[in-house]
Amino acid sequence: MRNILIIEDDTKIQDMLRIFLTGNGFHVTSAFSGTEGVLAHSKDIDLILLDLMLPGKSGSEIIEDLKKIRDVPVIVMSAVSDIGSKVDLFAKGADDYITKPFHNEELLARINARLKTHHAEAAKIENGNLEIITDEHIVKVCGTEVPLSRYEYDILLLLAQNRGKIVTKSRIFDKVWDMGDTADENTLNVHMSRIRKKLKDADPDNEYIETVRGVGYRIR
Repeated sequence: MRNILIIEDDTKIQDMLRIFLTGNGFHVTSAFSGTEGVLAHSKDIDLILLDLMLPGKSGSEIIEDLKKIRDVPVIVMSAVSDIGSKVDLFAKGADDYITKPFHNEELLARINARLKTHHAEAAKIENGNLEIITDEHIVKVCGTEVPLSRYEYDILLLLAQNRGKIVTKSRIFDKVWDMGDTADENTLNVHMSRIRKKLKDADPDNEYIETVRGVGYRIR
């Protein structure tokens, strides 16, 4: 079941959306301020409905924070219809915009369209000769499938999802070993060495993973 995070301080709108969306097969998580919305966002959230006029930090102020936690579609809900404001929101990372008041059926159509597009984009990650098919947990290099263990796959996927960005060691521990298992730096180093060797065996001419000494790793 897809999980939608609604960040909206109006309780009547929250209740209306919760009833409507649960009736259409979604699970709903509610937040009533910008700060609460950032804290509520997690790997379990598939889409965010974001009001702009929120207590504390406004909706426009938290879009980038939400995207850093997990890049899922963000649909802004607002009575503001100024084109300049909309352009600014899209520049910050908003994926869609619906003007209040709106018809529930239009909102549902936008939600389904964004989820479908995001799923198609997320199903495959490509970086040069490296291809990760996330739906099937398959990694290919130069068209040849590279067998990886569960932890090796999860580490490589995390790096690929953050291409060009440094992924700290602590974040890798948090994201990969999050099911009660434990790991230390030596364990991580062994896994990274195995990943590098398997990628190098498949594509000797390229080095995909860069070590940022004392910090973490980055995929080129």
